[in-house]
Amino acid sequence: MNATSSPDLFYDNRTNRNSSNSDANLDIDAYTDASQAFETHSNPDTSVPLHSDLYEQIDQLEAIDVDELLKLLADEGDETTTQYVTLADFFEGLAQLATMGVVEITDIVEAIHREVILRPLGLFNEKYLNSWQRGITGRIYGTIRHIVLLVGNNLASVLRLYKNNVRQKTAQPLPDALKKLVHVLNGVMGDHLVTHKNVLAVPMKLYDREGKLQSNTLSGRVTILCHGLCMSHLSWQSQDDHIGLGDAIAKSQPETTVLYLDYNTGRRISRSGRQFSQLLQNLVDDNPNISQIDLVGHSMGGLVSRSALFYAEQEHLDWIMRVGNLITLGSPHHGAVLERIGNHVQDIIAKLPFAGSLAKLGDMRSAGIIDLRHGSIRDADWNALEGRSVLPQDFRHPARLPSGIKTYFAASALIETHYDSKMTSLLGDGLVSVASALGEDDVEHALFVPDGHKAVFYGVSHMNLINSRRVREQVVEWLLDNGHSDYADRPRIYSYPKSLALAL
Repeated sequence: MNATSSPDLFYDNRTNRNSSNSDANLDIDAYTDASQAFETHSNPDTSVPLHSDLYEQIDQLEAIDVDELLKLLADEGDETTTQYVTLADFFEGLAQLATMGVVEITDIVEAIHREVILRPLGLFNEKYLNSWQRGITGRIYGTIRHIVLLVGNNLASVLRLYKNNVRQKTAQPLPDALKKLVHVLNGVMGDHLVTHKNVLAVPMKLYDREGKLQSNTLSGRVTILCHGLCMSHLSWQSQDDHIGLGDAIAKSQPETTVLYLDYNTGRRISRSGRQFSQLLQNLVDDNPNISQIDLVGHSMGGLVSRSALFYAEQEHLDWIMRVGNLITLGSPHHGAVLERIGNHVQDIIAKLPFAGSLAKLGDMRSAGIIDLRHGSIRDADWNALEGRSVLPQDFRHPARLPSGIKTYFAASALIETHYDSKMTSLLGDGLVSVASALGEDDVEHALFVPDGHKAVFYGVSHMNLINSRRVREQVVEWLLDNGHSDYADRPRIYSYPKSLALAL
């Protein structure tokens, strides 16, 4: 919570108006006069403060227009447009990221310092918070931020110049291990990366089973797998003796083309949904012989898929007419428990004297994570708010599923047996409750999917939903059936570990 929006601000304002405001003015004036006297005493030959020389030096540094030296660099726009991140890109992005981190930490330290000094004096209100920025201490913190940004941006520019002019012909692709790290960074602070035009911001792309950017002419049936928070298209790869879901689909349906969506999971889910919708429209325009599109989303990927379908229907895009099946795996359709707990803890910290500034640490998490609080997939859930929050659960806007698309929801639970209890349902797979993953809520927000189109996998964690053999077999069965069987008349599917199933 921002210090200027603290509930105590209004309390202190009323207190100061009802008490002796002149005493408060004397206190702050005495503090300022003492500080200025100290500077004048330290520099008796002049009445100009010592730090004015520092500001002049900064002004001289600002006169160096580094951008003029980099005219050959293309404008990065709202999002990076490179096909892949190179090692040089990686180090350039880290240089800027380090600068962002230092600036954020400086902001937090200053906020704590300001609160510790002003609150005991009863001066923690709007008037004196504004005066703080013009005072000596506030200007010192501003100088630190200014220098760090200047040095950090120049360092990033030098690395960018080196990359484009010296190493362009020998650019080394980023190893898969570092690619996964980049996607984790995007999940945690992806919207900040886009705002600062950091080269590490992942662009939305489609990849084929070979891990290459999709460029082939497509026809027939296409299945697109959408990864979850902090993950990437590499997350669907086969691991050890476990075949990947994409490979299993391709093996069971040789005529189907399997593609993998890659995107920045730190951006607003609705923004990613809109972009995904347009990407699919471009895909269909470029490949008119595509007969059917199936969407399979894990966790946040399921919400991005739903958001794309919602906006395609709103904007009357014709790619939605080719969608046959939507399958989500552990998607928090009505919110993730962990983000709700984190937000609650942040609110508590924000209300504690002298600790409220620490709540700023929570504001550093990405907008994508914040959207997971209630499973928000529409712009209307956040675009009218100040800051980076979302509407409360009771005020979010419903986003029903488009008609004519076969929809299947898969949930999982950490326990290995079917045990009905509130704790079991709430705990779910460790991150998402069973009810949220199955789209079950009140009448206004419920996603009316028949019980026969729902499956609960016991003994499977949230992350293992994409690697579980039982989940993989069920997804393949749903896609193979392709809506021919009447699952709606069947009971809900319950799947147990093999050993438990034999015992039962």
